[in-house]
Amino acid sequence: MFYAGGMNNDVHAIVDEQLRRARQRYTGGRRQLVQLLIDAGRPVTIPELQEIGARQSQSSLYRNLATLEQCGAVRRLASTDDVARYELTEELSEHHHHLLCSSCGRLEDVVLPPRIERALAEAAEEARRQTDFDVDSHRFELVGTCATCN
Repeated sequence: MFYAGGMNNDVHAIVDEQLRRARQRYTGGRRQLVQLLIDAGRPVTIPELQEIGARQSQSSLYRNLATLEQCGAVRRLASTDDVARYELTEELSEHHHHLLCSSCGRLEDVVLPPRIERALAEAAEEARRQTDFDVDSHRFELVGTCATCN
């Protein structure tokens, strides 16, 4: 993903600016959450954040994730198991889609080849022509069963 190596600092600088615009501070807890999301490299749940090292109470995690979501740094995703998962927005990572396990609810990121992205853009353009609806972006989920649940 986009945020490997030296890009970490760029991500943190962007999040800091997003929070400033929302009149919020980039606290140590929020910085740690962003770093955990970078390191996870996939959408994660609150319990998974705690497993991988979040040093905040569950209520603080929810509050900080809500603030990061409101400022545009984090995206909250719903899954088949009704458990929220969190990831950095595409502005901070890269354009991607998701593989969704219909059994356990796990979400994995997947970057599609350019020819498929072009086909999705063509489909969005066709939808615009048919409905006069301006499409700003697209999301694509492939639903199936993960290796663990197979």
